[in-house]
Amino acid sequence: MPGILDAMTASKSSRTSAPAAPQSTPRGVEPDLRRALALVMQLMPIPGRSGQEQRMATAVVDQLKKAGLGAESIEFDNAHQQSRLGGECGNLIVKFPGTIKGPRRLLTAHLDTVPICVGCQPHLEGDYVRSSNPQTGLGADNRAGSAVLLTAALEILEKKLPHPPLTFCWFVQEEVGLFGSRFCRKSKLGNPKLAFNWDGGSPSKVTIGATGAFRLEIDVQGVASHAGVAPEQGVSAITIASLAIAELHRTGWHGDIRKGRRQGTSNVGVIQGGEATNVVTDRVLLRAEARSHDPKFRAQIVRQIEQAFAKAVREVRSVQGVGGNVKFDVRQDYESFRLDPSEPSVLAAQSVVRAVGLEPLLAISSGGLDANWLTENGIPSVTLGCGQVQPHTVAEALDVEAYRQACRIGLRLATATE
Repeated sequence: MPGILDAMTASKSSRTSAPAAPQSTPRGVEPDLRRALALVMQLMPIPGRSGQEQRMATAVVDQLKKAGLGAESIEFDNAHQQSRLGGECGNLIVKFPGTIKGPRRLLTAHLDTVPICVGCQPHLEGDYVRSSNPQTGLGADNRAGSAVLLTAALEILEKKLPHPPLTFCWFVQEEVGLFGSRFCRKSKLGNPKLAFNWDGGSPSKVTIGATGAFRLEIDVQGVASHAGVAPEQGVSAITIASLAIAELHRTGWHGDIRKGRRQGTSNVGVIQGGEATNVVTDRVLLRAEARSHDPKFRAQIVRQIEQAFAKAVREVRSVQGVGGNVKFDVRQDYESFRLDPSEPSVLAAQSVVRAVGLEPLLAISSGGLDANWLTENGIPSVTLGCGQVQPHTVAEALDVEAYRQACRIGLRLATATE
């Protein structure tokens, strides 16, 4: 894509499918941090909500080709065709054959942003990048992660750095249920042995585990009637939903859930229904979630939600004794996981974090990550941060120094210089 990077990217007279013969390079090679910042600044304004990632993927591919990568090393899978959302494209997968011996390494990040970031206008304010559009988030989640991967790939291509076999994967549809990583096949990724994922937070945070989640779609059906002439003949789906949510709140099964030593969360995040004030609403659709690191407790949270809605259905009747009903569609978003601290990917990540002057902090996430599905599919994956602050809000910012550290970490992990 035309833009700030064009003047910084050397023209290439030939195209190669991967880096040519390596040049000797010192351990701890430094990436071009000026170019890395320009890169993320260019990527953040590109619209790319979940399911609409094609423009972002094209921008990444264009930069790789300018650096000399041949089209035969670039492919898209069909993950979007298996997603409930559909979408414009699948995961972008790029493979480099190794120039040094070693197990294949996988570096991943997701291309999509949440809708609030569409229309962002990134600008540098001191040590942070923010959106100058007050109505939008920045999109550093996860354009910063995407740029970390791209920075490492460009450095290797342009400087012909030695490296083990590598796979770079830019996932789609992370923000709506991890669909890209869920439907990405291990064989497509080259069966990597070490895997590193970049998402939100500090570059010193080494996330080795994350919660699991169920997603619920709740269809509440009542009976319509004239709200002014004969409201008693109706069954309000809104009333049923309201009573159920209030019950969950009163009994401690909505929000932050703590029952003895068991912990989890739940949230009713979407309510849709009704078209007029003079009609008793006969249908309401809700979307909710339940999370916990404990699979059994997570299932119990779902049961409590179902029971609360069933109880509300029994309470709300018309004058003739007619009631409504409720239907649930419950699906697993992702399973929880926790890596052993001795896992090779964990040890490698900690070593690199120390090498750039930071102290690694092993962490467990209460949110879902592409690492959930990678680990579930047999690729134990560590997640590292790249400086995003307050993601999913209009106050989102990118800590520039933290992002630069993430780029250093990414290149070291890609070149196995830990």
